[in-house]
Amino acid sequence: MTAYLVRRIGQSVIVIIGVTIIAFLLEHILPGGPAKGLLGPRATQVQIQAFNHQYGLDRPLFVQYWDYVDGLLHGNLQSSFKLNEPVTSILQRELPKTILLVGTALVISVLIAIPVGIVQAVRRNKALDYIITGVSFILYSMPSFWLGLLLIIAFAEKLKWFPAEAPQGATIGQVLTDPRALVLPILTLTLINFAAYSRYMRSSAIESLAQDWVRTAKAKGLSQRVILFKHMLRNSLIPIATLVGLSLPGVFTAGLITEAVFNYPGTGFDFFNAAVNQDYPLLLGIILVVGVATVVGNLLADLAYAILDPRVRYG
Repeated sequence: MTAYLVRRIGQSVIVIIGVTIIAFLLEHILPGGPAKGLLGPRATQVQIQAFNHQYGLDRPLFVQYWDYVDGLLHGNLQSSFKLNEPVTSILQRELPKTILLVGTALVISVLIAIPVGIVQAVRRNKALDYIITGVSFILYSMPSFWLGLLLIIAFAEKLKWFPAEAPQGATIGQVLTDPRALVLPILTLTLINFAAYSRYMRSSAIESLAQDWVRTAKAKGLSQRVILFKHMLRNSLIPIATLVGLSLPGVFTAGLITEAVFNYPGTGFDFFNAAVNQDYPLLLGIILVVGVATVVGNLLADLAYAILDPRVRYG
């Protein structure tokens, strides 16, 4: 297990280096470079040269990349063109709020999806199974921004149970002062995640129930509760653990869209504004965070798979 862990961490480091190369090159493959994108198509050559010299973009590419990596190692992700603030400071302020939103929705959706998936497997092809399956398909196929708008119309405009705008604040503490305003954005992400996880949990539980050891347990007279929660649950959680790890970047990007819909003051809202204002350092900083989340998610998925199933052997 230790050797596998060291090997996987080493592979993850190599992938992260590749992510930094891609993130760095994205800024330089823009037509006209960052200067043209920020200053506009009418920028003169003199203005572009002055901009490139000010931000060190006229130096050789490998020198710029070395400085970029050196900055990353020292926690420097350049400075936002529009906000005139280090990207690191922006992420330190906004990323915890995004983690609060995305993490809460992820935990709630998994806690709901696991028992629901088991119930569907036990009552397979019954009315309850068909109803939950239909609802899951609808939620799974629905874009997060559209679901968010529907929830706003239903619960904020019509019923007036919750505010349409997410809580505002510079810190998590300030955001948590208005928990009612967190309900709709968290509900949006929870419903989307639940739709995917419940389907996988159902399929995994059905497969486990068809195994020989389940029939043996029934023949020994064990109750269905003991079979489901003591013997079957761990085996059924293997694909869910893998799915959760692999879906971390997808959950994160869905959170970016949801933040923009509900005006939530996190990295998603910053990403939206940076895209509109062509603030490339901030855009690339957030892209780098998403890339690292992808690598970490894959690593966690592999580790969870090895922990849940000791029979697995990695070559």
